Amino acid sequence: MTKDEIIRMAHDAGLHLATDVNWMPIVGFEYAQKFANLVAAAEREACAKVCLSEWSTLEQMDAGGVFAAAIRARGEKA
Repeated sequence: MTKDEIIRMAHDAGLHLATDVNWMPIVGFEYAQKFANLVAAAEREACAKVCLSEWSTLEQMDAGGVFAAAIRARGEKA
């Protein structure tokens, strides 16, 4: 993940980052949890795409799709 992607996810979670100073703001748990969920979802999707692209031959196509679906489904577990 790039720095810009992380900053975008932080903003999507309601966090406002001070990237030019050395201090740690206090963050409410709900914002930290939302940010963590966004990062995890992005990483799951990246992993699923690797499965689909790496197992692209005819014999392996089914395996890549099964693996990608299993990875994406992890986001639906409570």
